[in-house]
Amino acid sequence: MNPYEPVTPLPSLAERTTGVLVGAAVGDALGGPVEGWTPEAIVERHGGRVRGIVEPFHRDDWRTARPIAPYHKGDGHVTDDTLMTHALVRVYERVRDHLDAYAVADHLVPDLMGTPRWIPELEAEALPLQRIFLAEKWIVARLHYGHVDPREAGVGNIVNCGAAMYMAPVGVVNATNPAAAYAEALDVAGAHQSSYGREAAGVFAAAVAAACRPGATPGSVVEAALALAKDGTRAAIEAVCEVASGFDDWEEALAPLRAAVAPFDTVGPEYRKPSLGARRPSRLHAIEELPVALGMVLVGGGDFRRTVLGAVNYGRDCDSIATMGGAIVGALRGERAVPKEWSAEVGRASRLDLHAPAVALAEVAREVFARDLERRRAHEEFFRAIEAA
Repeated sequence: MNPYEPVTPLPSLAERTTGVLVGAAVGDALGGPVEGWTPEAIVERHGGRVRGIVEPFHRDDWRTARPIAPYHKGDGHVTDDTLMTHALVRVYERVRDHLDAYAVADHLVPDLMGTPRWIPELEAEALPLQRIFLAEKWIVARLHYGHVDPREAGVGNIVNCGAAMYMAPVGVVNATNPAAAYAEALDVAGAHQSSYGREAAGVFAAAVAAACRPGATPGSVVEAALALAKDGTRAAIEAVCEVASGFDDWEEALAPLRAAVAPFDTVGPEYRKPSLGARRPSRLHAIEELPVALGMVLVGGGDFRRTVLGAVNYGRDCDSIATMGGAIVGALRGERAVPKEWSAEVGRASRLDLHAPAVALAEVAREVFARDLERRRAHEEFFRAIEAA
């Protein structure tokens, strides 16, 4: 598929919404077992590139190999990226309108700390709070226990992809309107992140919204992202996507894409041993995940397998890269883009209904669009009245 060739036949809102959420979950599940490793280590462990659902990296001792993360990553299990995405969908189901930072405090935080759910990586029912990473636990500590203004609660948190990884629903609710998705995601993410972590959340939501436009292509999605992105995030996307445009083979693109994003990445070459300046606020830097995800969408030409496998085999924070890439391709092409053998196994292995959240989110998106029309018409009427006075 050419990056500037439109998708046909045109997927509906429901098909795109399902594509976004199922595509994100599948990317997450495929990337989870190799998260944090280099492409070379992945090849050594699996005897070649990952081509689908694989077992945990530490197959026999996954509970104890990394005590800080005693999770069953692999075998089709989704990670916290999907758990947080589904939690945000539940917030939209309750609010049934646009969200802001206060919605995080009023609805997302209680959901994370108040309702036990099946956690695939723990193989048990537990509070989502007991699985999410430290950067996500931050919002509970700051908002529930610290009573911080939700609009400022993200300040001081480590700057990473924590907020960006679950912003796809914001793009769906603002489908075809990247600027609105960007603004809403920035507001929502303010409760969680600051600096380029918050910026990435806005740009990712915008990319999903742009991918929902009729005739959208990988190239047009990147253009929409660049039109809104600021500072180091914009520079990183531009640098990575310029390199990506010269490749159509994800294996060949792995090293060049890493080289392109490296000047903007604060973590450094050893992912599990971050540099002293890692994850600190900066106008010059960017998270690694979003630029690489957009680059892989270009390299893959909008094909789900190529995009997600490229993201997975990139290593480092590859579950989040594949989550973002899978969501964008799902928005472009709908659920039909996602291999059924992958989505069926991820749903089965994770014991999750991957379709129910999509049905609910599409309905909310329709309601919000209708409400936006009413608000816009009222605005037009009031403005014409004062203009004619």
